[in-house]
Amino acid sequence: MKKQYIIPIFVPHLGCPNDCIFCNQKSISGQKDNMTKEKAKKIIEDYLKMIDTSESIVEIAFFGGSFTAIPEEQQNELLELANKYVEEGKIESIRISTRPDAIDKKILQRLKKYKVKTIELGVQSANDYILQRANRGHTYKDVKKASKLIRRYGFNLGHQMMVGLPDSSREDDINTAKQLIKLKPKMVRIYPVLVVKNTKLAEEYEKGTYQPIPLPQAIETCKQLVRMFDNKKIEIIRVGLQNTDEIDNPKSEKSEVIAGPFHPAFRQLVESSMWYDAIIEKIKKLNVQVKEVEITANPIDVNNIIGHKKENILKLKETYDVDLVIEQSEKIKQGKMQIKILKTYEDSLKENKVPIEK
Repeated sequence: MKKQYIIPIFVPHLGCPNDCIFCNQKSISGQKDNMTKEKAKKIIEDYLKMIDTSESIVEIAFFGGSFTAIPEEQQNELLELANKYVEEGKIESIRISTRPDAIDKKILQRLKKYKVKTIELGVQSANDYILQRANRGHTYKDVKKASKLIRRYGFNLGHQMMVGLPDSSREDDINTAKQLIKLKPKMVRIYPVLVVKNTKLAEEYEKGTYQPIPLPQAIETCKQLVRMFDNKKIEIIRVGLQNTDEIDNPKSEKSEVIAGPFHPAFRQLVESSMWYDAIIEKIKKLNVQVKEVEITANPIDVNNIIGHKKENILKLKETYDVDLVIEQSEKIKQGKMQIKILKTYEDSLKENKVPIEK
């Protein structure tokens, strides 16, 4: 099976008609200067030197800002460059991210011309009040209209949503996922809100008018969202912002993040917690007091079953006094597991029984 690679080209804060309360694209992308055709070409060439294109599926992705809202001449310049690599067979496809209110039939026809395959929309919330509170500058009606147009024109539709926006509750976040599922995206990204320097949200945080959601709450909410999208076979591309020099622990001197549910392995925390829940559920169904169990799973899943820093193994022992043994098998489908009782409490009592001397 061929490996998939994305060559990310950030077009920071170009095309955005307003400043979202949470956004500092130059901090998030780690890129301070505007993108040019020459810079984009160098990025692509540098990546291609490291990738065996004969054994890989490679995609160029224009992230950041709102690609279809930047000057059309600049869009075309970047798209012509990317399309050249597609025509040469070095790149499989092109992906862009943009705003819902920067999509119409004319724009989509032009993107088709340059062989763009995937369009990701920054949705963030399905609640118009929360969108207004975040200064998004569009409504959920714009999201629905753009999503339907994108699918109608044959593009792969992607959505990006946020967890923990100002005045947003857990119920609001769950409802956003429900509404997005109705629009049938092929893929989603889930981003817990981080407070980044030089944003309006940072000002609110400093004044005490915004309190980011705690890490455990972000994990619990994202767990539910992941289950919802998984159940509908919607690919989850990312959970949490990618860790960089700028997006790092708030205690780091270089970090642009000052607060929020940051963790360098956020997705692993979410998926490990889901595995923990699944293991507990299976143990309870055994209807016997378990002392030691063996879980057999696909090698790909083993790290998440163990948990970050062996969290799941330690928590099982501490909470339920259950020892966990993990075995690997390629025969087990990814995402599935088999459970086997190795020892019950009754077995343990028999082993530790002290014989009475006569």
